[in-house]
Amino acid sequence: MAVHPIDYRYGSEEMRRIWDEENKLQKLLEVEAALARAHAKVGNIPEESARVISERANTKWVKLERVKEIEAEIHHDIMAVVKALSEVCGEHGKYVHLGATSNDIIDTANTLLIKESLEIVENDLREIRSILKNLAREHKYTVCIGRTHGQHAVPTTYGMKFAIWLDEIQRHLDRIEELKERVLVGQMSGAVGTMASFGDKGLEIQRLVMEDLGLKPARISNQIIQRDVYAELMAVLALIASTLDKIALEIRNLQRTEILEISEPFGKKQVGSSTMPHKRNPIRSEKVSGLARVLYSNVFPALLNNPLWHERDLTNSSVERVILPESFVLLEEMLKSMRKVLSGLEFFPENIKRNLHMTHNLIMAEPLMLKLTEKGMGRQKAHELVRGLAMKAFRENRDLIEVAKENEDVRKFLTEDDFESLKPENYIGMAPQIVDNVIAWIEEKERKEGI
Repeated sequence: MAVHPIDYRYGSEEMRRIWDEENKLQKLLEVEAALARAHAKVGNIPEESARVISERANTKWVKLERVKEIEAEIHHDIMAVVKALSEVCGEHGKYVHLGATSNDIIDTANTLLIKESLEIVENDLREIRSILKNLAREHKYTVCIGRTHGQHAVPTTYGMKFAIWLDEIQRHLDRIEELKERVLVGQMSGAVGTMASFGDKGLEIQRLVMEDLGLKPARISNQIIQRDVYAELMAVLALIASTLDKIALEIRNLQRTEILEISEPFGKKQVGSSTMPHKRNPIRSEKVSGLARVLYSNVFPALLNNPLWHERDLTNSSVERVILPESFVLLEEMLKSMRKVLSGLEFFPENIKRNLHMTHNLIMAEPLMLKLTEKGMGRQKAHELVRGLAMKAFRENRDLIEVAKENEDVRKFLTEDDFESLKPENYIGMAPQIVDNVIAWIEEKERKEGI
């Protein structure tokens, strides 16, 4: 019976399959097989034994049920795998796990699982990147109100919003690429990392095993690959989650009834509330924000897993059984949900325009101040003058430009053409060019990736 929602509600079948018991066992067996092949290459065991071990180191021969049965007797998970594999290899089973310690197998198998998981995350990020690139290009001239402190500030564009997210998604792809150099490593170094159990062939055996598995060998380890590497991985996954949380939070705010500039898609038969038939709740975005909290919380135990007793204790093990699959499955759920939200994003142009003009041109205080400065008024004097005019316009619920036109000091500097130019749509600066620059940079990244 499934208990944790990652077993039945969150993530894709593809990601869950990576971390299920059967595949985890398969990866452990693959490492054992690679070790046997390495021993044969350096002359430690017969080639026939390596062939048989390799042939039978899979879940068709080594059944998960048998491994669990043995573990229930001996209370050691890796020795249960070793015994189960040895059983099906007959006389060749005596060479299984030769010279290795448990975490040579566990940590290297974990790396294989992490490698597969990161490929899914990268593919999801690239799809979101493509969606955001198109949105940024399409909306680089869609002028809207910018907000700071939750208050109307000055105009911006939706292209700017999307390009900011696009830029951040690319940084995550870059981080993953850099991360791989440190994370996608395995070890075959024995009980405390000295390779004493492999004699003078230790370095060669480790190199051969990792080459076989498509990994890099750790430069140095004790009984485990050092957990600063896992902590970095968890931090990067949490950073990706924070970007998705950021995007979701903005969409949720902009979908509020009193704002309603954009909205996540709402299906024809979708129900918003069990009691309020009119509701169109941003449930996908809210889910993303909610699941991000789990990803954030998993960073802390990953950090605590780095300082262990001496060459290693077992306190990291139980934690990693939880946080590795949980973080990858939940992050993939977030990525999948955000992909759906962004690809079906609904715009309400009339509300975007309404909100842009809601404050009766109070948002034009900055360009009014700058126009006065341009025409010869001192900057500080212009700031104080416009501040007073803005407060007056606010109190009287009047248009700022109309109030400014009545002021004698303003009229000494500005003409009717100057006043006419002070429109929100005219005050977006270099926004379109900034967006174009981001898109051009992204497309250069895509070319290098061969996309």
